[in-house]
Amino acid sequence: MYLRQPTPLQDLQSILYGYSVATEINGAPSMKIFNHLGPFSEWLWPRLGMQYPSALSWAAEIERAAQAAGASAVDMFFDLLDQFHAEPVR
Repeated sequence: MYLRQPTPLQDLQSILYGYSVATEINGAPSMKIFNHLGPFSEWLWPRLGMQYPSALSWAAEIERAAQAAGASAVDMFFDLLDQFHAEPVR
């Protein structure tokens, strides 16, 4: 998968949104975990010190947090995603 710079997570978010729409259109189980007001966003905002819901997307918020920490946004996303999946089912 190719993610361009400087906003790779916003590209990833677009890909995931497109996949979600395609699953709905084709009758496959829907994947709404990464929707703007979906479970991942709801879980993420408090961890980034944000009020839920945020006007910005989860991708933009992670990219902003990564830039402030001097870290890779993609690495931060996958670390946060691992933490999200490690918690009990909501």
